[in-house]
Amino acid sequence: MLQPKKRKFIKDFRGKRRGVAIRGSSLAFGDFGIKSLGRGWLTSRQIEAARKAITHSLKKGGRVWIRVFPDKPISARPAGKRMGGGKGDVDRYVAVIKPGRIIFEVAGASEEIVKSAFLKAMSKIPMKTKIIKKEEWL
Repeated sequence: MLQPKKRKFIKDFRGKRRGVAIRGSSLAFGDFGIKSLGRGWLTSRQIEAARKAITHSLKKGGRVWIRVFPDKPISARPAGKRMGGGKGDVDRYVAVIKPGRIIFEVAGASEEIVKSAFLKAMSKIPMKTKIIKKEEWL
């Protein structure tokens, strides 16, 4: 699963998730993409599950780009542990997703195959998303 190799600081605050995505809001590599309409955290497990669903559906036809990276550590305490004693250990890593963010891109496959692959992947993502297509300039 995806996670950073090194970090300057081990633990982060939870942070705010306001606003919309300015960076990463347009297709850069592929012809089709999954765009987020909601906001939330996308864990490395969810990214991997969606990636597997896409690559399995494409069947060696097409290239996949993952446009998000889980670089935010989320800490958790064990169940049944009493209060106090400081912040818990890092449990998982998440990517902060804002509305308008492109999560996956695909190129080199037909539209029907990509649509079925993206529908499977969108069921693994915990926020509202839509499929977008690159606009052809004439």
